[in-house]
Amino acid sequence: MCPLVLELQKHREIESLVCLTGQHRKMLRQVMDAFHVREDYNLDIMRPRQTLSGVHAAILLQMDGLLEAEKPDIVLVHGDTGTSFAAALAAFHHQIPVGHVEAGLRTFNKRSPFPEEMNRCLTARIADYHFAPTENNRRNLQREGITQGVYVTGNTVMDAFATTVKKDYVFTNEAIRPVVDAGQKIVLVTAHRRENWGRALENICRAILALSRRYPVLQFIYPVHPNPAVRQTVLPLLSGRDNILLTEPLDVPDMHNLISRSYLVLTDSGGLQEEAPAFGVPVLVLRTETERPEAVDAGTVKMAGVETGTIVTEAARLIDSPAAYARMAHAVNPYGDGKASERIVRHLLENSGDILRKSETAGQ
Repeated sequence: MCPLVLELQKHREIESLVCLTGQHRKMLRQVMDAFHVREDYNLDIMRPRQTLSGVHAAILLQMDGLLEAEKPDIVLVHGDTGTSFAAALAAFHHQIPVGHVEAGLRTFNKRSPFPEEMNRCLTARIADYHFAPTENNRRNLQREGITQGVYVTGNTVMDAFATTVKKDYVFTNEAIRPVVDAGQKIVLVTAHRRENWGRALENICRAILALSRRYPVLQFIYPVHPNPAVRQTVLPLLSGRDNILLTEPLDVPDMHNLISRSYLVLTDSGGLQEEAPAFGVPVLVLRTETERPEAVDAGTVKMAGVETGTIVTEAARLIDSPAAYARMAHAVNPYGDGKASERIVRHLLENSGDILRKSETAGQ
């Protein structure tokens, strides 16, 4: 959302306020600092061992008072997080219009990704304006009967690269810097999604271990998510290998620049399925389903599943076959041209009369 915040701030006729819920405090602060964005509100809702219901309840309660005090004309939320759904629901309770950024992504399986798929679907039912990254996302909404207020804009993640990626970039992570400077072929790994916790994550780690032994000239870099459920699996299985570097989570500039310099990405992340193809980096998705099928259709992404043997086979095919690698590396990225934020703001301004009418009705 940071590129969109910066674009909103360019328009004097718009007063924009930034509210954080406080999820992933350290990682979030890195993002905010990278884009020089400051929050107006931080709900600071996270507590140790918090349940999903606890997160939603805390956001609803605190957003209630905030919305009553500020009385915004519209609330913009992003993607598939608990923050987005709970904030949208709070806005709905106050009859405030909602704009959903990155709308229309679907796996059509409410339990995968869990709970993100249902967060996204429920947010769509609430939203008045839907900013879909791709035409396929628009069609998904249409199939659900959502045809009004839908705009295809591209994905704002493409916009972010204009701020973060630089040819002469110097990495702040001191462990990564010498690896990049040495010019080694880098395989970037991220795996943290809730539905992969347990056996699936163990399989993924065993695949990475097998690949590291099979291809000692490759350098595997795995920024490990801080969640204990992830670290308790990853660290015992992958520590101690010369060509596997386990790091703390990277800040946004480090991550984006590392993606741009990688040879291959193995991930269960949604964002990396969009980000890596922008730099011609093939992506193997460590999941059984994806809400980004247009990347698969375009050939920039391939599903590798969560079984050790399949992951190793798919990765080896790309590493051993220059032709197979080139087909993925040269495929066209379907996620836009880096101007999504401009389009979203333009659509908001074009709909300003409708937005104001709805918000005035809410205030009566």
